[in-house]
Amino acid sequence: MKKILFTTVCALASFVLFAQENPENKSKKKAPINLANRANDHFLLQLGYTGWNCIPDSITKSGLSKSINVYFMLDYPFKTNPKMSIGVGLGIGSDHITFTKTNVGIKDLTSTIRFTNLSDTNHFKKTKLATSYLEAPIELRFSSDPMNGKGFKAAIGVKVGLLMNAHTRNTKFQNKSGTSLNDFIMKESSKRFFNKNRISATARLGYGHFTLYGAYQLTTVFKDGLGPVVRPFSVGITLSGL
Repeated sequence: MKKILFTTVCALASFVLFAQENPENKSKKKAPINLANRANDHFLLQLGYTGWNCIPDSITKSGLSKSINVYFMLDYPFKTNPKMSIGVGLGIGSDHITFTKTNVGIKDLTSTIRFTNLSDTNHFKKTKLATSYLEAPIELRFSSDPMNGKGFKAAIGVKVGLLMNAHTRNTKFQNKSGTSLNDFIMKESSKRFFNKNRISATARLGYGHFTLYGAYQLTTVFKDGLGPVVRPFSVGITLSGL
């Protein structure tokens, strides 16, 4: 019995070794995945809600504040794992924060930017503070189906921005009782109170061409001592393709 068992084990070992060394088996190994024509998510369009973290009680926000971001990205897959890649790019990120019955003193000759409640006097019903940045995002990406861009996707990263424009848009001038006085639009522009650079942490999670995204600004909107210490955050949806 022992001889039969020993002979069987030796035969199986010989078969395994032969199978490993057989050239035909080598030829049956999976070829490396060709990623030349993979869907790389070169284009990202993001639409989301934006808020200010740690906003003072004296500032009255209202309505739907939003973010609109557009990025063009290059994607570099890992050679050791094609499901992982690094995405780097360039684009425009913009925030649109809305206020009601509030004067945002973006051009006031004051030492700090002031948000003045004008509900007891003539005022603009709606004021929007808009900022736009030239941004360079970088992401660590995962795609469960890297060949065609479908399937589960996830990404974490950061983006660095340079302030290009900051302005307010005031609409519907009315008195304290809400009666319309004039329907004109007043715009003011100034970057004096704002930080010229911003750094944000980002994350995305979704399926195929649609992912949910989140971003949190690590730097403050305003320069130290020139405005409230607020940091924007945003959540929304990303449409990716190409």
